Amino acid sequence: MSLSSLRGKTAIVGVSTFGCGEAKGFSEMEVLARSAHAAVADAGLKMSDIDGLCTASVGSTMWPMPVVEYLGLRPTFIDGTMVGGSSFIAHLLPAVHALNSGQCNAVLVCYGSTQRTATFGRREIAQARRWMDPQPYETPYEPFNPPSAYALATSRHMHQYGTTRRDLAEVAVAARRWAQLNPEAFMREPLSIDDVLAARMVSDPLSVRDCCLVTDGGGAYVMVRADRAKDLPRPPVYVLGNGTAVWNRQISAMHDLTVTAATQSGREAYAMAGLSAQDMDVVQLYDAFTINTLLFLEDLGFCKKGEAGAFVRDGAIAPGGRLPVNTNGGGLSCVHPGMYGIFALIEAVRQLRGECGARQVAGAQTAIAHGNGGTLSSQSTAVLGTAATL
Repeated sequence: MSLSSLRGKTAIVGVSTFGCGEAKGFSEMEVLARSAHAAVADAGLKMSDIDGLCTASVGSTMWPMPVVEYLGLRPTFIDGTMVGGSSFIAHLLPAVHALNSGQCNAVLVCYGSTQRTATFGRREIAQARRWMDPQPYETPYEPFNPPSAYALATSRHMHQYGTTRRDLAEVAVAARRWAQLNPEAFMREPLSIDDVLAARMVSDPLSVRDCCLVTDGGGAYVMVRADRAKDLPRPPVYVLGNGTAVWNRQISAMHDLTVTAATQSGREAYAMAGLSAQDMDVVQLYDAFTINTLLFLEDLGFCKKGEAGAFVRDGAIAPGGRLPVNTNGGGLSCVHPGMYGIFALIEAVRQLRGECGARQVAGAQTAIAHGNGGTLSSQSTAVLGTAATL
């Protein structure tokens, strides 16, 4: 069976988020459960209909087991693959296989984090990673990661291609302009190019406005086979293509700091979908840092390598620009609870269902959602479409 034969055979039929921003008083599991129950209800299903589960957590290697227990599931398909923030986009293809083989009938993909308000927060997680995720060529030097890793890639892109801090600021400002149209976004205050350039430096050349938010948030989506999706209440969003690639864990192991494994994951997703970058109406990219957006625009084929700085100038990816990118405000201005990938996918689904109000991209039929994990380590790309694309 070829991957292209699985094009459009499954659909996302329910999505939800919960607690985006600050979820005071909620645990990680409670935030996950709230979003999971809401996504299942959005799909017109009951939790007892769910017999497949995909989930991952930074803090627990056995995370699927307590999630199964808490939600009261009895799944016949379980995927706990953890490849960082791209995990929830990488879960798509295993779920497609499980559904089409008949192993299960309805898959729930879910995530929750309270890293902003929890007592055990971002600082403690970073310390724990030294033990759980050793990086032998970097950890001994105690870098300020992840910012310093992404600053390294940024510096190389600037040196090699002439990219400027103003180009990076265009990414942050575009994200904020989209966020101002999104009532769910955590940061909606006005932001200018000069504001970004004058912001506190975090890891040169990245300022605090070049870095993603630190928020709480839960997200979930539900998948079924295409034949069943037609009978459910929401317009199905079909999985046309998906690819995942990992080339390195440590950024010091990258062969080229300006080229990511998104070149592979994107190529595989496009091939499965029979589409290209030029066919995408909406683009959702994992923008943990402003450099991510530039790298992924290049690696996913929206512009040539080294040209993303020029590509985003003059509001080109902001509302009203040539390409709608991160229409919810992204990880820079909407939500980023540690792993952002699921929120990129949820926004893509909402755009294709026409539910985004003031930020809705008119006539959107295709979308790409791209996830990144670690320090430019794992990349996963999904191509989604409406019924018109089948």
